[in-house]
Amino acid sequence: MNKLLAALIAAAFATAGAYAADAKKEEKKADAPAAAASGAKAEKKEAKKAEAAPAASAAKK
Repeated sequence: MNKLLAALIAAAFATAGAYAADAKKEEKKADAPAAAASGAKAEKKEAKKAEAAPAASAAKK
């Protein structure tokens, strides 16, 4: 009986660990497109700043 109980407890921990690992993988997959999109937005902002800087210095002259 003790061996059966130990086996059930071990299986429960293994199942919980596998479920947690899958949840982390899914979370990373969901975060990857969001991170890529935010990176693209940052690049666009930097490009706009780079374009605006020469125009602003030309306007000052």
